[in-house]
Amino acid sequence: MNRIVSLICVLCVICGSNSARAAEPAAWATYRGNAQRTGNTDGKPGPDAPAVLWSVKSTDHFIASPVPVKDGVYVAGIGAFNRPSAHLFPLAGKAPVQATWTKSAPYLKLASVSSPATAGELLVFGDGLHQDSGGVLHCVNATTSKPLWQLVLPGDLIHLEGAPVVSGGKVFMGGGAAGAFCVELEKATLDGKDYDLAAVAKMQDEKWKQLQVKFEDDKKKDPDFAIPPDDSQLLKFAPKKVWAKGERTWHVDAPINLAGDVLLVPTSFLDKEKVGERAIYALNPNTGETVWKKDLTYNPWGGATVSGDTVIVPGSSIGYYYKELKGAKGDVTAFDLKTGNVKWTKPIPTGGVLGCAAVADGLAVCTATDGKVRAYKVVDGERAWLYDAKAPFFAPPAVAGGIAYVADLSGTVHAIDLKTGTAKWTLSLAKEVNAPGMVYGGATVTGGKLIVATCNLDGPFANKETVVVCIGSK
Repeated sequence: MNRIVSLICVLCVICGSNSARAAEPAAWATYRGNAQRTGNTDGKPGPDAPAVLWSVKSTDHFIASPVPVKDGVYVAGIGAFNRPSAHLFPLAGKAPVQATWTKSAPYLKLASVSSPATAGELLVFGDGLHQDSGGVLHCVNATTSKPLWQLVLPGDLIHLEGAPVVSGGKVFMGGGAAGAFCVELEKATLDGKDYDLAAVAKMQDEKWKQLQVKFEDDKKKDPDFAIPPDDSQLLKFAPKKVWAKGERTWHVDAPINLAGDVLLVPTSFLDKEKVGERAIYALNPNTGETVWKKDLTYNPWGGATVSGDTVIVPGSSIGYYYKELKGAKGDVTAFDLKTGNVKWTKPIPTGGVLGCAAVADGLAVCTATDGKVRAYKVVDGERAWLYDAKAPFFAPPAVAGGIAYVADLSGTVHAIDLKTGTAKWTLSLAKEVNAPGMVYGGATVTGGKLIVATCNLDGPFANKETVVVCIGSK
């Protein structure tokens, strides 16, 4: 039997069949961990009786979903005057938790709301907000945070707010008005010369040693004016571009998704600026050419979720603006992955669906700004259950071990039985850590723990301190 399977695999490679080429992204090499957007990749549910294991209070605002990176968790924050920050906290840390590493200015010049993609020792993320002119795609060493390369994309309404996908040695990303693009992960250029990533890492290490030597010399000459080196002084490698599509035509802020030989790119229309396109595109990931395209009723801020041959796209009439909650509308639509044909659509006249759907056990779980969590059967769109959290949602759900985890704009985390839609438990961050705040990025479930981070840029807790929380069992 093993020989037969091996022979089939060899024939697939020789013939170049789709099954051989369709390399799915590894765990956490895409938004929310996988194409199903479950916010969990190890299958371990969170605790039966939740307790805060550690928390870090901050004046920064955390919008992006937390991402597990080896034995830590990555979160990105926005400080005063849009000061950027990125932190890696140890998952098994004990209070008071200290960051393994932190990045900010002068290396990071723009704040980031992008959840990174991981690939072995690499961490890839974007930066730039809607009000910024231009953004940067970063590739750093996940363990040390040392930069390897940067892709600088200048221009109005260009920003890298979504999440990248890393697969097959390539990085796929959306860049606002830059549309969607693809670059090589392990090939970069400097001064017109090409280098592989091993050479890039070696040259960056050598440059850092030179900077350290100069600093020591400067201290001997005049210690009062000696300035320690920082990552912004390293070599400026840029990744090799493969293709770019939709420049100045699309507006891609949502995470993109890769499912086999189909790259799903959600593009929005900006009502104020009157630019962009409200649609979902399926592209050939090798060339960027359009396979199919479908117009949408509402903007797909949460991006597409894939389950088998079904693509699920939520929509919302509003963006992530607390003051626009009243009157928001939305929908959830399922498309055929290969053809783009609509399988089913479910209007939600009472709320917008800003977060992506999470699919597990044949159900697509969605949160909405009307405070409801809905589970639809993937096969036909029939609603399986409805849960009322009594507080609006921006954040997507996470699903692990038969439990759906959702966090609302009051800072309450809900654990919901996936089969019945009934509450298992709730936990209020305001009560547990005395830090009320809104959750934008959703809970991340890893190693039996939940990581949740809050944002108080707007709303009833505006400008109050925020918190990063690890929830587990005592």
